[in-house]
Amino acid sequence: MSAADSPTPVDSAHARTDSAHSRVDSAQNPTDSAPVKELSAKEAKKRRRREPPPDPEPLPGLVDAHTHLAACGGRDPESVRAILDHADAVGVGQVITVADDMIDARWAVDAARWDERAFAAVALHPTHAGDLDDAARAELEQMATDPRVVAIGETGLDYYWPGRSESAAEPAVQKDAFAWHIDLAKRVGKPLMIHNREADRDLLDILAAEGSPDVVIMHCFSGDRNVARECIDRGYLLSFAGTVTFANAAELREAARLVPVEQILVETDAPFLTAHPYRGQPNQSYCLPYTARGLADIRQTDDVTMARQLGVNARRVYRLPLR
Repeated sequence: MSAADSPTPVDSAHARTDSAHSRVDSAQNPTDSAPVKELSAKEAKKRRRREPPPDPEPLPGLVDAHTHLAACGGRDPESVRAILDHADAVGVGQVITVADDMIDARWAVDAARWDERAFAAVALHPTHAGDLDDAARAELEQMATDPRVVAIGETGLDYYWPGRSESAAEPAVQKDAFAWHIDLAKRVGKPLMIHNREADRDLLDILAAEGSPDVVIMHCFSGDRNVARECIDRGYLLSFAGTVTFANAAELREAARLVPVEQILVETDAPFLTAHPYRGQPNQSYCLPYTARGLADIRQTDDVTMARQLGVNARRVYRLPLR
């Protein structure tokens, strides 16, 4: 998921908290000042949404299978290092930072060169499929061969935004761009990272018609158990974000229980989709243990074993070096 998936992107690296109290004129007698008004429930909720979650207990061995470092404030070597140091401190040793548009693709490749713990995925998000002109194709083809680029993505279909956003590509344009990205992944021999929003059947049909690459990753999987079974039978990997921990995600949790242990990944999709109980607050890779522990609970295994397997799977499919 990307900025196109949320009407109100949050830059978690620069989240600020407003003061709760008005300043009292220093010349005024304190005994004459009005009492401080308590925050309303709405104001308190708004303030909480700007505050980053506390650090989770460390859970070693994790890989964030999908994040957006630039959207988290990682736009230079120092800020990328700070984000990854924070993640590393709680056991998230490597991350895949993902492109949304051409500018974001360049940021992703840069970040992967700035820090050995970051790797890139490049593509045009389906809502930006209209930008896939000859120049974009040539640049993405060149990026895709970079050894720091480990996947083609995120690409796929998004039927939510057309009709809601004038800038979102229409489904027919998205389908053409998706087919091109599928072919690119096969040509360079790298995993295909899928974005799917309200387009299950068309997306799976296109993958079948075009012929899937060897590795397909269903990023931020959001389908029901039937879609999960079809993806599993095709050998796809299902990557779960914080949404799997949301109170209204019972069907998604059923899907998470079905996935064979070697076909499951975990991601933040930061700066969005922070796990319960911090839903709506700024997300970063350091928050990944919350979702990993949620998956362990759902699958009735211990969190250390779950984290180890999630990390092993990510390093296998993305061909990441051991740390």
